Amino acid sequence: MTAQHPLALLEVPSGPLQVFDYPTVAQNAHVHNQGTLKSQHSIKFSLIIPTYNEGTNIQDIICLLSGLLDQAIPGEYELLVVDDNSPDRTWEIAQGLMSQYPQLRVMRRQLERGLSSAVIRGWQAARGEILGVIDADLQHPPEVLLKLLNAVEQGADLAVASRHVEGGGVSEWSLARRFLSRGAQTLGLILLPGVVGRVTDPMSGYFMVRRSAISDRTLYPLGYKILLEVLGRGDIGQIAEVGYVFQERQQGESKVTSKQYIEYLHHLTRLRIAGGRLGRIQQRFEIPLGRLIRFGLVGFSGVFVDMTLLYLLSDSTTLGLPLNLGKSIAAEIAIFNNFLWNDAWTFGDLTSSQRGIQKRFKRFLKFNFICLAGLVLNLLTFDVLVYLLGVNPYLANLIAIAIVTVWNFWLNLKLSWRVTEVK
Repeated sequence: MTAQHPLALLEVPSGPLQVFDYPTVAQNAHVHNQGTLKSQHSIKFSLIIPTYNEGTNIQDIICLLSGLLDQAIPGEYELLVVDDNSPDRTWEIAQGLMSQYPQLRVMRRQLERGLSSAVIRGWQAARGEILGVIDADLQHPPEVLLKLLNAVEQGADLAVASRHVEGGGVSEWSLARRFLSRGAQTLGLILLPGVVGRVTDPMSGYFMVRRSAISDRTLYPLGYKILLEVLGRGDIGQIAEVGYVFQERQQGESKVTSKQYIEYLHHLTRLRIAGGRLGRIQQRFEIPLGRLIRFGLVGFSGVFVDMTLLYLLSDSTTLGLPLNLGKSIAAEIAIFNNFLWNDAWTFGDLTSSQRGIQKRFKRFLKFNFICLAGLVLNLLTFDVLVYLLGVNPYLANLIAIAIVTVWNFWLNLKLSWRVTEVK
């Protein structure tokens, strides 16, 4: 194993979004490309700064944070900029600062995107016993950092910067944005009171957590709100909150959109399900629930295609083809329909980095092969229900489709799109 150049970019961890007790090579042996990470000894604190088009702010935030931490815990911290391949080359600007700030490390992600996953990838590469996150846009005041750090050193498992406790607030938010923020919190209390109710600001993106509180827990973040994952899946005992005033962005463009609120609700629902019986089944069999739901919706569109074509091809008032022939043609066209939707939507995050007609065709061949095996199962089920049990052909078709949908999802999850996952 060769040593990494001190000013080189960090290699991006891959595999499950899981933070280990301590990111040594031995513990991450099953995670590819971890061997060159500078993680041979632990330090007190690692702060992740996720970025996307923050070239105008990155130098200022690094300067401010370094100044604060050099005084508080000199030599016992690191700053990790995790950039999602920004068009303004934020990662390159940050890399140019590494010689000036020896505690700075930079990661450039080219095959993944998303603030929450960027934070976790940073934590995977981090050496700190305490892990934190702060925005790069200066909307999170850096001076609050030391109060959060002190709270964890005093025994808290999680320290959250909150806009809704004493000393907290927002600077120039519109009434509509205030309403949306409070409304999201209220819905969270209704859907997930045991998680959201533990903090006053569950949508905060400025916090610290003990590594031990989330180690060996696989996280499934959605959108921007990683704090929900930490609260919902971590082993969080004592929580501290520190008030801060959310500042308006001085440079660059705001990334707050209505999509974030939708993702927040989706995330709450997913965590709610994960806490129940369905969630225990999901964890036992490692079922990615979001994909399963999308796959099911795509399958529903395939049912419509299949049922419509079965009628048009085999009914005595239309083409009148033999029932099995009509069923086979209808099923194959439905398979093609389902592939297009699954490739673009269900597994769209994976196929985005595997573009091209050849690669798509290979995925289709795999998908079709699995589904053709499913088609055999479909036909057998169909024939047993119709010819042996006397079930109505359309009801039999519906039952056969439901059974085969489970078959198709599981095998396609394991085989068809696996080659496109980041390893």
